[in-house]
Amino acid sequence: MKTNYLKNSIAIFFTILASFYSTKAICQDVYGSSRKQWLSIAEELKPNLTKTVETPQRIVSLVEDKSSFQGWKTVSGEPLTDLYEKSFKEKKTVILDFGKHLTGYFSFKVTPLRGTPDAPLKFKLIFGEVPSEIATPFDPYKGDLSRAWLQDEIITVMDVPSTVNISRRMAFRYVKIELLGSSQYYDFKIEQAQCTAVTSANSTPTALNSSTDVMIKKIDSIGLNTLKECMQTVYEDGPKRDRRLWIGDLYLESLANSYSFKNHDLTKRCLYLLAGLSDQNGYLVGTVFETPEPHPQSGQHLLDYSFLYNVTLKEYLTATNDYETAKSLWPVAKKQIEIAQSYVLPNGMMDFEKAKKDWWLFFDWNEALDRQTALQGLTIYTLKQTYELAKLLKKEDELKEIPDLIKKMSSASKANLYDKKSGLFTSGDKKQISYASQIWMVLANVTTPAEAQLALKNITNHKDAVIPGAPYLYHFFISALIESGLKAEARQALTTYWGGMVAKGADTFWEVYNPNDEYLSPYHFFPINSYCHAWSCTPVYFIRKYPEIFQ
Repeated sequence: MKTNYLKNSIAIFFTILASFYSTKAICQDVYGSSRKQWLSIAEELKPNLTKTVETPQRIVSLVEDKSSFQGWKTVSGEPLTDLYEKSFKEKKTVILDFGKHLTGYFSFKVTPLRGTPDAPLKFKLIFGEVPSEIATPFDPYKGDLSRAWLQDEIITVMDVPSTVNISRRMAFRYVKIELLGSSQYYDFKIEQAQCTAVTSANSTPTALNSSTDVMIKKIDSIGLNTLKECMQTVYEDGPKRDRRLWIGDLYLESLANSYSFKNHDLTKRCLYLLAGLSDQNGYLVGTVFETPEPHPQSGQHLLDYSFLYNVTLKEYLTATNDYETAKSLWPVAKKQIEIAQSYVLPNGMMDFEKAKKDWWLFFDWNEALDRQTALQGLTIYTLKQTYELAKLLKKEDELKEIPDLIKKMSSASKANLYDKKSGLFTSGDKKQISYASQIWMVLANVTTPAEAQLALKNITNHKDAVIPGAPYLYHFFISALIESGLKAEARQALTTYWGGMVAKGADTFWEVYNPNDEYLSPYHFFPINSYCHAWSCTPVYFIRKYPEIFQ
């Protein structure tokens, strides 16, 4: 009896010991001491922001107009001198138009006109990127994201005269100032309304060819302003809302930056931040924050974004020849390839159901999209891009199996997903037809050139196709058109889609744009959409990289 007890005790001891070392191994940080160094490099690269004082251009009023974007337009009101010289108690409300989109800090002065200030003033301020943001009541709020993102503030001014500084950084073109409370015993005026605009973009991009089409010039100019506003101490996804670094936005912003502001240190900082804030298994987190200290957003693992990190690193190396950074971050890129390989089935297809269970698969703001084929294509594309990166770094021996895996997955894609009769790729059990499926199969070069052109031409004429829900996926559509040699179609698609926003009054490009639904919002309340959004800036990249097409 004692012998059995002793044997059982010993067995339990070794089980616990094995479990301890197993747990310790699992918790071991795959990047080890590199993480601290990466974050240190990122901090050293934190840019100083350029500050510019901007002033309102006019006073406006809002007019409901069904022909205007989201049903509202602005019309010029009284001159600014009326605001700065006359009683604000009599006016009570004013809407200022700065004439362009700004990201920065708003301030104004309150100055007595008559009497002795004997009580505080209370104001409500609303900041809007587009007129409808000022015109649409925020409450009762029914959106999915935090109500606190909406740009309204109620402030109390205790002393008059004084300068009122709004501490929250705002992204806006319009600001509405409304008087909520004041004393009957004195009067006051508002003076020196201004915005101290901030950005890390500190150079002037070269001008386009003088013969460039007027619409292309407008699209490029608005794209540059979009990128500039999103270039803060990281590439932000939107300066109004979220205000953080996402891998997908980083990729597109870095492409546009390489052909405009050329602030490559900002790209480098973001690459190091994401590496330093990856989880202990080496998996990248889709989005990270800078304050109060750099940290990831827990649980935000996006498989497609993780793959695009590799592509971003390769593009960064191509643009800068910074081999030291690329070699330093190579282990991160290699780990993402290992993740991809872990989902490839023996038949060469991605285990979509498992990937969907384990990760957030984004690809586009479109709930209807079946993402199986897009994931298959993006994985092949990532394998190819990462192998090219490995060759540049002379590390292809570390990925010896990748060329054969690419061939296997490409063959499986044609065998399982391609419908020869329609010339289109399908996705999922219901054989869904979507832009996303064609885009990623074309970019992965799974097709012949003729098949690529056929797929892209056919999808635009397919009445039941699932269309892109945002400029993010539309970027890759333009890229696929160019990749397949459909240059005229690429130019037409760019001018039609982004030109559509221009025609609706955009001075920065939007997070969500569906020409057939101006009120579309992934968050079920359109004022909380971002109307200056990073992933919309990429016409800058196309127009400047391919002047023979666009200029």
